[in-house]
Amino acid sequence: MAPESFLNHWFSIFWVVLLVKVVVVMGFVLTAPLGVGYMEHKVLAHMQARLGPMEAGRFHGWAQLIADGVKFVQKEDVIPRAADPLVFTLAPAVALVPYIAIFVVLPFGHTIWAENLDIGIFYVLAIGAVSVIGVLMAGWASANKFALIGALRAAAQLIAYELPLVLAAVAVVMQAGTLSLVGIADAQNHFWYVLTQPVMAGIFLVASLAELTRPPFDMPIADSEIIFGAYTEYTGLKFAFFLLAEYAGIVALSGIASVLFLGGYQPLPGLAAIPGPLWMAAKAGGLSFAVVWFRATFPRLREDQLQRFSWVVLIPLALADIMITSVLKVAV
Repeated sequence: MAPESFLNHWFSIFWVVLLVKVVVVMGFVLTAPLGVGYMEHKVLAHMQARLGPMEAGRFHGWAQLIADGVKFVQKEDVIPRAADPLVFTLAPAVALVPYIAIFVVLPFGHTIWAENLDIGIFYVLAIGAVSVIGVLMAGWASANKFALIGALRAAAQLIAYELPLVLAAVAVVMQAGTLSLVGIADAQNHFWYVLTQPVMAGIFLVASLAELTRPPFDMPIADSEIIFGAYTEYTGLKFAFFLLAEYAGIVALSGIASVLFLGGYQPLPGLAAIPGPLWMAAKAGGLSFAVVWFRATFPRLREDQLQRFSWVVLIPLALADIMITSVLKVAV
């Protein structure tokens, strides 16, 4: 029997439960990505020996992201004359909303989640692919050839790396015997699946970087190639929404990877006294740190290298791993 959310246990009125869940999810969406953004600024600064802004908030420039937010609010909202104003305006929201929807099913404990869907991982992978539509809308509506090229590159990158991302999750689903994210986390109460599926864990992380167009897979928005891709014509709050979508994507996919391969809220042996939500936050935060670390470490790939790496290396490797998993599942 599926566990009951602690919110449903506390409140019996549907609309009260719904309101509380919306407030909690939106509060998390508006705070956790900002923490990752701050971490990226400061981690990259120390890795590259350039401290950057240190005055906002005095201590280590902790309020710099708040200052950046105020700056975005004050900037003029410019829409190119040749652009499609409706599509141009809707694109940032379409890019951000899918990641908000992912947080709805992300479990932070056995009963700490907004919704526990029986097809949770299927829902996550399906809704996550919608974000590229926002990028395509932004590139097409901008009436800018560089924006359009960046959007098409992003779409090609999504097609190439969505398949290894899904295949990596398939192996975990086969081993856990459930599509529910809570069920997958609970199935790892004895050992984490990174121990039995290390290849798929690596594939999922690499594919996630490509899905987020993060370095070394950031060709669609690389300013050295096509200015800033689909976001070239965006200013002010619209541009800020795209940045928020990027950092929200980092948190969301790090959380999904934590559930699939690191046990989610499951503790290490002997450390069960630490609450599950702290374990989940620590694992997602560690993977988010790794995403930032990759940006400071690896050089950018060429477009042909990116496509070849997915179709020739990752996909065959993932298929072979699924075959091995299926054989072992039946044998055991």
